[in-house]
Amino acid sequence: MKYLDFVDTNYRPNETDLVCEFLVETDGTMDIKVAAGAVAAESSVGTWTELTTMRSYVEKLHATVFEIQGNRIKIAYPVALFEPGNMANIMSSIGGNVFGLKGISNLRLDEVHYPKSLARSFMGPKFGIRGVRRILGVRKRPLVGTIIKPKLGLVSKDHAEVAYEAWVGGCDVVKDDENLSSQSFNAFNKRLDLTLKARDKAERKTGEKKVYLVNVTAESKEMIRRAKLVSDKGGEYVMVDIVTCGNSGFQTLRQEDLGLAIHAHRAGHGAFTLNPKHGISMKVLATNTRLIGADQLHVGTAVGKMKETREEVLDNIACLTGEMYGIKPVMPVASGGLHPGMIPDLVQIFGNDVVIQAGGGVHGHPDGSSAGATAMRQALDAVEEGVSLAEYARTHKELRRALEHWKNVEGG
Repeated sequence: MKYLDFVDTNYRPNETDLVCEFLVETDGTMDIKVAAGAVAAESSVGTWTELTTMRSYVEKLHATVFEIQGNRIKIAYPVALFEPGNMANIMSSIGGNVFGLKGISNLRLDEVHYPKSLARSFMGPKFGIRGVRRILGVRKRPLVGTIIKPKLGLVSKDHAEVAYEAWVGGCDVVKDDENLSSQSFNAFNKRLDLTLKARDKAERKTGEKKVYLVNVTAESKEMIRRAKLVSDKGGEYVMVDIVTCGNSGFQTLRQEDLGLAIHAHRAGHGAFTLNPKHGISMKVLATNTRLIGADQLHVGTAVGKMKETREEVLDNIACLTGEMYGIKPVMPVASGGLHPGMIPDLVQIFGNDVVIQAGGGVHGHPDGSSAGATAMRQALDAVEEGVSLAEYARTHKELRRALEHWKNVEGG
């Protein structure tokens, strides 16, 4: 089969096909139709030359380019090409060697539409949005979270104290940052013990449920050991860096089914998601993360320090929360350069089903972490009551101090 044999614009995908949407740009040495066929061939059963080993039953498994609109193409893949429940296999096919083909200058995998049989071969989230709310006992409002800052360097005792201050100030969620693991200054076991004790103390003081999202990211066996320790110690959450630990490591953690909610951090995603013409979109990462089984995932902010636009963030949210064969929706997480002054915009974008995480926006408050967390809750209260932040701040000093402190920062 030649590359052009993989193009048939009269083909109509059936309900069992996996469908991918790509953007393709050539370097001028290859026609777009040939380039499209090359992507379909090299991601299914074809290659650069005709084969003496090709059989008629193999030909029936070929992918088909069924739509070409300018530089945008759609390819349908027979579901038999993929091993059920194996995300590494799927992405090695549709997101593998095709990105290095000669003659193609840019290639971006924008969306993946899974057939029901393949989607349901994954476990999906254990808790999802409803389960996360049930753990925390918060029925409607957005959840307020923070990340311990500085992200590295604090010893375990100080880490736990910062967490405590954030919880008693009003945070529901406290989590590690993406690069805190088990360094000599803050070893995993000690940090877990001290911070869970701080959580219990904060719950007794506030009467509210609190959760700690400890980063268990490591080699797979060690990651599972750490997650089991969290469960044994009475923790209810773990955090994992899904890009750097890989699909298989993440999937192994989910399949252990330890009764823990999984917070997925997307550290490293920008290396392949930010170029609008090349790589793999955040929508694909979000869809795959939902299938494998995270309960919440960072999706950008549209305000703050992250690059995604409002439209891109809404697309990411839709991948986590839209109908998908009954698979539970995932709680979106907004994080990156946030502070209390951005709360109205964030609620307008996300609605109530979101974890709003402020690291510097809590711990950078001039009166400390507890005041920073209180300011975040006050900002949410103002939105819920339909009152402007400026008006609410007149009688709430923590919010007032936050707005004054970050008045020149976007959203302030």
